[in-house]
Amino acid sequence: MFKVGVLTISTKGAAGEREDASGDLLVASLAEHAEVVARGIVPDDKARIEQALRQWADDLRLPLILTTGGTGLSPTDVTPEATRTVISREAPGIAEAMRAASLRQTPMGMLSRGIAGVREQTLIINLPGSPKAVRECLEVVLPVLAHAVELVTGERTEH
Repeated sequence: MFKVGVLTISTKGAAGEREDASGDLLVASLAEHAEVVARGIVPDDKARIEQALRQWADDLRLPLILTTGGTGLSPTDVTPEATRTVISREAPGIAEAMRAASLRQTPMGMLSRGIAGVREQTLIINLPGSPKAVRECLEVVLPVLAHAVELVTGERTEH
């Protein structure tokens, strides 16, 4: 079992004006596969998102961080930009697979701009903000997460 942090990006959620349904869903869905050791909510603010991602990757040394929210086309949706700032390498196949799965459900899936990438020994994956989309996207990536974490952390070097 690997450790994971779940970071929700929501201005209303951070202000206590909205329940964190997507974060709750992620935590519950990961229970059999990973140990959620960090959980947080930050507003749709690029600097605050970057700060949280850096702290969890660098200080807590989490091998996996899943974000939810802030991946759409709204002017306040800045999660991909914040993530791109803190990672050193993208893992485009992960985001592509999530978008492909979402597109099978709804044409709105093409509006998601989430990315995935690596910072040192941490894999960061942006998931959409709606619980339905989180469920669909997590279903796609869950089968590869343990292997991806092993590769990112250097626990496994052969494929």
